[in-house]
Amino acid sequence: MKTIKLSMAQALLRFLDNQYVSVDGTETKFVKGVMGIFGHGNVTGIGEALERSPGSLTFIQGKNEQGMAHAATAFAKQSGRKQIFACTSSIGPGALNMVTAAGTATVNRIPLLLLPGDNFACRQPDPVLQQLENPSDYTISAVDAFKPVSRYWDRIVRPEQLMTAALSAMRILTDPAETGAVTLALPQDVQAETYDYPESFFAKRVHIIERRPAAADAIRRAVELLVGKRKPLLIAGGGVHYSEATEQLAAFASAFGIPVAETQAGKSVLPWNHPLNMGGVGVTGTLAANRLAQEADVIIGIGTRYSDFTTSSKSAFGNEEVQFININVSRFDSVKLDGIAVTADAKEAIEALHKALAEVNYASGYAAGELPSLKAEWDHEVDRLYALEHEAGLSQTLALGVINETLQPSDVIVAAAGSLPGDLHRLWRPVEPKTYHMEYGFSCMGYEVSGAFGAALAEPDRDVYAVVGDGSYLMLHSELVTSLQEGVKMTVLLFDNSGFQCIHNLQRGHGSDGFGNEFRFRNPVDGKLSGSYMPMDFAAHARSLGARAYTVHTAEQLREAILLAREETVSTLIEMKVVPGTNTAGYESWWRVDVPAVSVSPKVEAAHREMAEETGKARQL
Repeated sequence: MKTIKLSMAQALLRFLDNQYVSVDGTETKFVKGVMGIFGHGNVTGIGEALERSPGSLTFIQGKNEQGMAHAATAFAKQSGRKQIFACTSSIGPGALNMVTAAGTATVNRIPLLLLPGDNFACRQPDPVLQQLENPSDYTISAVDAFKPVSRYWDRIVRPEQLMTAALSAMRILTDPAETGAVTLALPQDVQAETYDYPESFFAKRVHIIERRPAAADAIRRAVELLVGKRKPLLIAGGGVHYSEATEQLAAFASAFGIPVAETQAGKSVLPWNHPLNMGGVGVTGTLAANRLAQEADVIIGIGTRYSDFTTSSKSAFGNEEVQFININVSRFDSVKLDGIAVTADAKEAIEALHKALAEVNYASGYAAGELPSLKAEWDHEVDRLYALEHEAGLSQTLALGVINETLQPSDVIVAAAGSLPGDLHRLWRPVEPKTYHMEYGFSCMGYEVSGAFGAALAEPDRDVYAVVGDGSYLMLHSELVTSLQEGVKMTVLLFDNSGFQCIHNLQRGHGSDGFGNEFRFRNPVDGKLSGSYMPMDFAAHARSLGARAYTVHTAEQLREAILLAREETVSTLIEMKVVPGTNTAGYESWWRVDVPAVSVSPKVEAAHREMAEETGKARQL
């Protein structure tokens, strides 16, 4: 057996550099490169390997460990989960900074390979700098914190263990049903230890991502249920995008007259003006989709995990006779809501169900004009909100309207948290698939700027826009610098509404007067954060980093700034001063947020009674 002597870190990079995936016969190099921030836990191990023997892997220098891992997640998402960047960090705080990003990737079913440094396996210098010492269990380190947020976790304490761990990591990363964060804890001494690795370990490996066909019996049961139903509603999730099944979905809906509602991850599966596209569903859904959900007698969920925002905390489906057909590559998701499980690839299942329904001449039973009327009513509401002016300044919905009308159909928007996901889910009008990049599984503040950088890395021929509030921007904007360093242009559309206004609105809707969520100075009179708003110049901040920047106060200024930003050659920030509280509200939807039964405030107690009443109406299963 031929062998080659390498350090564990060198062997890991050589292995990663020769991994490929194949979908429908098309091969793609799986690992594009490594993003990293070096410290004493990885600089002389993986750092040396990246410097001296990176192969064809590209190294990108992160500026914040969480930020770079978000960028890697967004890169994988925008690449359709066919290509990734690995992320390396030092031990201790450097590693722990990536835990949030690991949770984000796992919740959203996105492959993310994390390579944090770890304590010395030999323990000779214990306790080493940044080491977490647990007196009751000395095997625990900071990197153990990744266990609950990883789909696969391993610690390499001998260099030869790398071989089984690396293959197990690839098994998870390339499995559509099981993918998420994979963490390989790498003790810093083991990274530098050498081993005679068999050359076969570094042979090119092509991981076949097979399309799991739908079982004939599952399709039969789905058809038997559907033929007795007259008001079906199809809920399209992110799995439709990952399966590249948008054309099949459109053909299926059109053939049988079934309206389509979209989750946050599924939005843009159909053009907004498709006659059967009713828009977002659930807490952040449209009036059209939510009314259809209430009346539907069968829900066909495709590639959705049915989060509480999609189901309105299980209150969205009001028909007592409603039943569910769940098409999902993961059985964990396909059995939810006690539905008929069609555990299969979305494209395969849609085609099989389409054929079976055609054979029995199925058609939905919506009255003539019912669906066009609902859609026209909602389109009119969006037009109204896009034109809604506010006497105090630029409203958030008007700003979104200007942006939507000015961007090009192929442009990609990236968002994640605050009030913007609700407005975007309801109001944004995408034309092309994969132009709506929303992280709303974890709703992770700080994903937006990092995510836009990752999406721009994945699709350099498209213009990418981060749509972000001032709260999220303040939390994490470091990869704006990385975009400048790499020459990867993105545009940050920053909505400055002086605080965490989404949660401020949530508070006030449940009995609070508003507490701790606006960016105000401390009031010397009452000692509370109730003084005037803090003035912030985000455009000046962006310029100080090397970006171009504009500040706008009106719709016309915003339109002009977008056109100017399009011509810029480097990353650009457009700061919009918007009026707080000018976002959209719920359209016949409910979200469960528990409120205390006892309070000194009658408003809180009244909110509790309302919450309890609505909870009693929701499904239990």
